[in-house]
Amino acid sequence: MAERRLLVLFGSQTGTAQDTAERIGREAKRRHLRCRVEALDSCDVANLIHEPLVVFVCATTGQGDPPDNMKMFWRFLFRKNLPASSLCQLDYAVLGLGDSSYPKFNFVAKKLHKRLLQLGGNPLLPVALGDDQHDLGPDAVVDPWLMALWDKILALYPLPPGLEIINPDVRLPPKYTLHYLPEDSPHPKSDLLQLAAPQAAPCELHPFAARVLSNQRVTAQSHFQDVRLIEFDIAGSGITFSAGDVVMIQPQNCPEDVQQFCQLLRLEPHRHFVLEPTEPGTPLPPLLPQPCTIQYLVTHYLDISCVPRRSFFELLAFFSTNELEREKLQEFSSAQGQEELYSYCNRPRRTTLEALWDFPHTTCAIPADYLLDLIPRIRPRAFSIASSVLAHPERMQILVAVVRYKTRLSKPRRGLCSTWLASLNPEQGDVRVPLWVKKGGMKFPTDPATPVIMIGPGTGVAPFRAAIQERVALGHRGNCLFFGCRHKSKDFYCQTEWEELVTKGLLTLFTAFSRDQEEKVYVQHRIQENGRLVWELLSSGNAHVYLAG
Repeated sequence: MAERRLLVLFGSQTGTAQDTAERIGREAKRRHLRCRVEALDSCDVANLIHEPLVVFVCATTGQGDPPDNMKMFWRFLFRKNLPASSLCQLDYAVLGLGDSSYPKFNFVAKKLHKRLLQLGGNPLLPVALGDDQHDLGPDAVVDPWLMALWDKILALYPLPPGLEIINPDVRLPPKYTLHYLPEDSPHPKSDLLQLAAPQAAPCELHPFAARVLSNQRVTAQSHFQDVRLIEFDIAGSGITFSAGDVVMIQPQNCPEDVQQFCQLLRLEPHRHFVLEPTEPGTPLPPLLPQPCTIQYLVTHYLDISCVPRRSFFELLAFFSTNELEREKLQEFSSAQGQEELYSYCNRPRRTTLEALWDFPHTTCAIPADYLLDLIPRIRPRAFSIASSVLAHPERMQILVAVVRYKTRLSKPRRGLCSTWLASLNPEQGDVRVPLWVKKGGMKFPTDPATPVIMIGPGTGVAPFRAAIQERVALGHRGNCLFFGCRHKSKDFYCQTEWEELVTKGLLTLFTAFSRDQEEKVYVQHRIQENGRLVWELLSSGNAHVYLAG
């Protein structure tokens, strides 16, 4: 009998596709299939020719681009020299997650499906196109498609005699077992950031712990929005970047939330543990030291401030000893309960920690082994680099708007990363932030004669500050910036810097302060007023136009 094995590969930017891939992995286990779930770039593409059955789950980002963790796979798959029969032994299915308000809706999934077909693959089902805009979210498409998929798979790979599908009421084992170490055993100091090896350029698995040199508020105290210009010391990091590049920052949870979480779940923050995979061959989470403390796990790894997904409530229901709580959790994890879950979680942006507060009987019964199944890891955040090494050698600056807003919940919502960054005070000692650099989507012209028109309202001006610093240092003229904000006196970022460059004839600047007069004025009005100049730069100067929000 053919080996009953399934490979689930995902390309995920925000974690939704990974969450769905893991759900498919759990459903495969209930059908007694040997199943691996991996990011597309973690698997060896050349091995696809030996895989009998693969499900691809992929998101689309930006303007129809593949997510970061499938970019290498994407390049390989579209190589011209791959023979048309490469994948003729492969049964596959593609599930796309997208948003129909974008023109390139589920572009990656559609293109992947077509390419696998060209390479001789055999599709089990038409490509599924999950849509964020649907009232019930992507699940409206995913749920029925998965039911059809399991019918197909079980027809090809029937259950072995004497085995039944494991009932959905039965809890599956956790991915890892958490073994506490005896209180008195010696421990290496694991709560230090793993510094990147000096010879390797820092990356997600080996970030550079950059020292914070300054953290300065650049909006007036009376202004509603707190915006920071933060400077890092990157000397000796091996980091290189140019204008338009992006810095990835790995944030952490605030001490109050960590303490609350540990109290709610009755966890001892200073206990050390080691993780052991339940199934041999499952890799350990790459960013956790071994041994590790509960404090480190909750501070640096578990995303307790994210809005919980349906799978969170599904797993939580298994631990519930309280009938009322269990019924509610089961409703939230059912297909029929998705609208109610949306208004409980997504609309008010309720966090995982707050949801745990609402289910106290269940929360104190969560086994520590299941923490990593229940709560996703904290994702890195991307910021446009707002400085040039030509102007600030061995330094890097970012412009950060601190995210804070109200929903119907009494406590204001706060952005995890921006709130943490704003709280860092370099005057209180050696403050460090784990970071690495990614190539950005913006490339600036190398020809000094090519003018550049930059439109950057608000913090959107960050990459243009880097570009202008770089271009001025290289002696490139033809720098034209349209900047917009609310008030000249409150949120005109980098005002003195721009004015000095204008005085020296190195920058043409147009500003729109929307609230400083009766009628609102925005950057588009300034572009219109200066239409003749803009057209001249475009038609005879061959100018490049850049827009950042």
